[in-house]
Amino acid sequence: MYKWVLAFHLIAVICWFAALFYLPRLFVYHAMSEDRVSIERFKVMQRKLYSGIANPSMIATVVLGLWLVSMAPEAYLSQTWFQLKAALVALLIGYQFLCRGHLKQLAEDRSNKSHVYFRVFNEVPVLFLVAIVVLVIVQPF
Repeated sequence: MYKWVLAFHLIAVICWFAALFYLPRLFVYHAMSEDRVSIERFKVMQRKLYSGIANPSMIATVVLGLWLVSMAPEAYLSQTWFQLKAALVALLIGYQFLCRGHLKQLAEDRSNKSHVYFRVFNEVPVLFLVAIVVLVIVQPF
């Protein structure tokens, strides 16, 4: 059962990161748009990506991750690499909620962020991905 849960956990992680990579990219395009049709199209795309992929895959990632830990708590909870990974996941959830805030501001046409800001913001999940993968695979601590 462990390998099945792990497989679906990894699938959820991949879907979650795909959404976290693409959503801020949509923010970039939205911030650069000047015509109403494009702006409205980006609003729909952002909302659907967030509610249809980002949220469900974040929830699945967390639930399946907790399930994995529950199968062997002594193998995970006492490990420093795992504690750091859990902290990064908590921060990543915070990043997703920041995305939600930007999504709402853009949907209400009240965002004051430039496309340059969103280009930098778009790179943040890459840092999380690298750190989490290194912690899980290398287990340096």
